[in-house]
Amino acid sequence: MSGSRKTVNPLDDNDSDTKRLYPVSGPEERDGTLLGGRLRYRQFSAGYRTGLEPVLMAAAVPALAGESVLEAGCGAGAALLCLSHRIEDLKGIGLEHDSETVGLANRNFSLNHGTATLEAIKARLPDIPRSLRSSAPNANGRFHHVMANPPWHNPNGTPSPDSRRRLALHAEEADPNSWISTLTRWVLPGGSLTFALPAAAVDTACATLLSHGCGSLQLYPLWPKAGREAKLVILRAIHGGRSIFRLRAGMILHQDDGQFTAVAENVLRQGQALPEL
Repeated sequence: MSGSRKTVNPLDDNDSDTKRLYPVSGPEERDGTLLGGRLRYRQFSAGYRTGLEPVLMAAAVPALAGESVLEAGCGAGAALLCLSHRIEDLKGIGLEHDSETVGLANRNFSLNHGTATLEAIKARLPDIPRSLRSSAPNANGRFHHVMANPPWHNPNGTPSPDSRRRLALHAEEADPNSWISTLTRWVLPGGSLTFALPAAAVDTACATLLSHGCGSLQLYPLWPKAGREAKLVILRAIHGGRSIFRLRAGMILHQDDGQFTAVAENVLRQGQALPEL
């Protein structure tokens, strides 16, 4: 789970290459973990903290071994790391606007020595550098899967004093649906698009996907507790898909006492895929 208070061992001599390739020259960082300690994950000591959304989103991506994924707004790399833990030989590229966060994500990728090939590059949607086409793992410059947790807070609301939190959460300069429409141009026909969204944004997100040739929509509610309204959902589509819309049963995150449910533990601590997806 992101934001865990558990710590890992300090950086040892084997991490010298990570420091050399992605030197720390910005804000102070602290060690932490993802997936119950299965992944090392560093975050900035102050400011924006990773939430549950990227872990849950990664658990919804139907990737297979050796496939490629593009993430928009990758932050410090939590979603790509979690997905690469579940899927062997994953080839992933994350787009992130904040330069210091790009460096942090690449350090996190280097700290976890799995079979994946992961990289974060600087970019801000809806503008994606054309050079990404040549960096894409597939010959046509598209990816098997794309995913994003777009900034969705009302730009007219009170902005966070932390610049990274504002960038991650507030749609000040870009409509979240512009992220969705942009990503439809970067996924292979038959590939998947997965988004972590507030429930209030689902109607326009579905309309945007359908208008850009994506179908086979599946909506997966994330219930905070039994009997509570779902404020967060996972929305998945297929480029060129023609199957009927499916509303899944979803997953209850917490028990009455506030502890995670057993099903949520399997996803957040064990790194399993979301049930039904």
